[in-house]
Order: sequence, then structure tokens, then C-alpha cells
Amino acid sequence: MTPDPTSSPADVASLPRAEFAFPGPLRDRLVAAILDGSKTSTTGLLVDHEHTGEPLPAVGDRSVVVDSYDRPVAVVEVTEVRVVPLARVDLAHVRDEGEGYTGVAEWRAGHERFWHGEEMRAALADPEFTVDDGTPTVLERFRLVADLRPADGRRPTADG
Repeated sequence: MTPDPTSSPADVASLPRAEFAFPGPLRDRLVAAILDGSKTSTTGLLVDHEHTGEPLPAVGDRSVVVDSYDRPVAVVEVTEVRVVPLARVDLAHVRDEGEGYTGVAEWRAGHERFWHGEEMRAALADPEFTVDDGTPTVLERFRLVADLRPADGRRPTADG
């Protein structure tokens, strides 16, 4: 049996980081949805992986989810990865993102606002970046492995 990589703080610290959106209200909502179990999928762009040089996630990969203050709050494990054109993102994936979208068109409009936003364009170093039906997306499913918040139930503050 493989040892649990979340068995000690040092093990958690050795895991790669999972950052959902950019720090701020959207990240806070996404992290909360992961912690309450309503978010079990996420969508990224292949171009983002290419730009940063990060490999695509693989089934079994574990990472530590960080909040807007860069604190570790959870460990997740990848259970499925698919690369599909944006036009082929399915409703089951959309619903499992835990953001409350009830249709693919609504989900796509929200994600396009994010991908076409200043922060994403700056992260990609492309002020004109846009997506279209053929844009390769990385559809990832994951499961919550560990909730790293304090056992006393208090939420960490900005001071730690």
C-alpha cells in the first residue's frame, strides 16, 4: 500500500499547488465549492499549460489547493482528464464545476468573461487572447482527499 502523501505537513508542502482562478472572490467561491463537495471538475485551457510549461494533469496526481491568501486548504486527486475543443464541453462537466450553471451556454459565457479578462490575458502575455469553438480545453475531474483547514472549524485570517 502506498503511503498517504498528506500524512504530514512536509508531505503536503511537497505537493504541487492547485490555484483555482486568480486570488479574490472567484477563487474564494471555487475553493468553498471544493471543500463542500459541490465542485468536482474544472476547466483549463491547453494554451495556459503550454505558456507556463506545466504538464497536463494525470489521473492520480495530487495537489494542494490554496486559497486567496496562498494558504493550503485542501488536497485533491485527479480522477479523469480530457482535452476537448471548447464546443464539446458537456453539461455533466459544467454541472460538476459547482458554480451553479444549469446550461453549457451560460457556463461558456461566464468562462469566456474570465478567459478574455485582463488577468488571464496578462498571464498569457497576450492582450488580444480570445477563445473560439475549436480552442482546446483541459477538462479535469478530481476528488477531495483532505481538508486542511484547522480542526477547530475557525477560518484562517489574512494574518494566518
